[in-house]
Amino acid sequence: MTPIALTIAGSDSGGGAGIQADLKAMSALGVYGASVVTAVTAQNTRSVTAVHGIPLDVIAAQIEAVLTDLDVGAIKIGMLATPDIIRSVSDSIAGFTGPVVLDPVMIAKSGDALLAQDAVQTLRKVLLPRATVLTPNLPEAARILGSAEADTPEQMVVQGLALCELGPQAVLMKGGHGRGDTCHDLLIDSAGCVAEFKAPRRDTRNTHGTGCTLSSSIAAGLSKGLSLTDAVAQAHDYLQGAIIRADRLSVGQGHGPVHHFHRVWPA
Repeated sequence: MTPIALTIAGSDSGGGAGIQADLKAMSALGVYGASVVTAVTAQNTRSVTAVHGIPLDVIAAQIEAVLTDLDVGAIKIGMLATPDIIRSVSDSIAGFTGPVVLDPVMIAKSGDALLAQDAVQTLRKVLLPRATVLTPNLPEAARILGSAEADTPEQMVVQGLALCELGPQAVLMKGGHGRGDTCHDLLIDSAGCVAEFKAPRRDTRNTHGTGCTLSSSIAAGLSKGLSLTDAVAQAHDYLQGAIIRADRLSVGQGHGPVHHFHRVWPA
């Protein structure tokens, strides 16, 4: 069987994040990637200059086309942009019984908004209960909960537990926006912290697409039948390699992408 994962997300014309990053990561990890485009962005390493949401019937048609033909093992959901798109995606995957990785994309690396302000509540109510694992960074977790950002691993656990109460089976609290020399990612379920993944904080500006890459890599692992903890461990290891080698690429004038194919063609 060919492992297949589906990404439902926005397109990044610069190629470093969104659908493009998802498909690169899935391919690099030996998984066939299918895609549903929810929005088209005019985006590069410096800014997002335009966002166009795809019509709801076209989003639903894309999902139906993939799920009625391909044996999808896991779904990754990224940029959804508006409440209507969130509801459309939720309705369209209602019959899917496999794992769902939900990356609550809200802000691009450039600082530009990718999720409408009024969409956060819809995301909470409609899609969080559908998620096998939610993968927020610290600002996203705080925004969903309406609280201040977690400042310590202990606070990350508290917020992860609070997010689990909103419906996802597990939450991966990502510590990339934290402080200190070590980055802590904590996998949490309703019973508490399941696993901790640590890495040295890297001095690089080339981190565009890290969240997309991590969540799609988790979906790739789940599509191959890995447990959630093993899928996160594989994804974390892969992403660290992509960040370490990101500076070997020369892409754009702002926040450059990670090196998705660092295991295939070292720059």
